Amino acid sequence: MLLIDQQNTNRGLIDTREALQLAEMAGLDLVVVSENKDAPVAKILDYGKYQYQQKKRQSQSARPTLKEVKLRPNIGESDYSLRIHRATEWLSKGDSVKFQVRLRGREHQHRNRAMELLDRIVLDLGKAGKVQSFDRQALIVQMVPA
Repeated sequence: MLLIDQQNTNRGLIDTREALQLAEMAGLDLVVVSENKDAPVAKILDYGKYQYQQKKRQSQSARPTLKEVKLRPNIGESDYSLRIHRATEWLSKGDSVKFQVRLRGREHQHRNRAMELLDRIVLDLGKAGKVQSFDRQALIVQMVPA
């Protein structure tokens, strides 16, 4: 087997018994990291710490992310369709999507247009996701995968 010791130096091909003795002398474990057809790769390390790091990496990669899309109430049709298309892709990958309509200046007088836009978003993404939260005051809708 190919052995990598606790200082991450490659010891090369070593007999399994010799590798176990080296691990025992260091007070650590001998862990097979990769099982190649020619020679497996083993590493001398603390197995509990190794398991913790593997579990941590797995949970970080599996965690869905929150994607944020900010819109204005007078958004063009092509921009709107592009954002809906991207949101559909994100929802299909398992990510959550948060839509926020930002109002500036006199746009605050026409909050109903912003609400209509959010309702349209919910309708267009109805097959790809479901509404997790809908805040009418802040003009925010958050969707999760269906």
